Amino acid sequence: MMSESKLREEICLLAKSMFDRGLTGGSTGNISARTEDGGLLVSPTGTSFGRLDPARLSRFDAKGVLVGGDSPTKEMPLHSAFYETRSTAGAVVHLHSCHSVAWSMMPGVDEDNFLPPLTPYSIMKLGKVKLLPFFMPGDPAMGEAVRGLAGKRSAVMLANHGPVVAGKDIETACNAIEELEDTARLAILMRGYDARMLSPEQVQTVVTKFNVEWD
Repeated sequence: MMSESKLREEICLLAKSMFDRGLTGGSTGNISARTEDGGLLVSPTGTSFGRLDPARLSRFDAKGVLVGGDSPTKEMPLHSAFYETRSTAGAVVHLHSCHSVAWSMMPGVDEDNFLPPLTPYSIMKLGKVKLLPFFMPGDPAMGEAVRGLAGKRSAVMLANHGPVVAGKDIETACNAIEELEDTARLAILMRGYDARMLSPEQVQTVVTKFNVEWD
């Protein structure tokens, strides 16, 4: 695990990269990562991914007590739920990415497997993505919905809101949520066409070869 100072820089660098490429805008989105001592670094409430200050990230100790930095995002229940239910979670990212939100509004989307099997990469990086219903921003019920999955999913899609992804580290989580957005964009581009998706046999081959969680 990287040092805390390096981790602070990495969080801000990756957040700005996503902001600069339009994956989340304004003061939307939030991001967190585990520190070496079991605590958390979290983006503060009301901040922009394009202008995060490494020194002002919210700092929690291993007991979940805020010990430094600015006030954290109001979506802390989402982050906490992933860390509490997935022992492998080293980082959590939540975006308001356009295409994934648009796909969540489409009729007929599979709630248990939000992304269609268009490429192997979303399967490899995300497993099955659970579509959760709409919640008001900041509603602790979002965290309870994630806890209800009992750690079986690394990614969820909040309907009409945005994706949330947990990864083993900050780079993995960011790469995975970008794959989620790219796949949703492909799904929208292909909607209405007779697109050749991966067959169930091909999906299972990917799952087996890359040891994907696929419950």
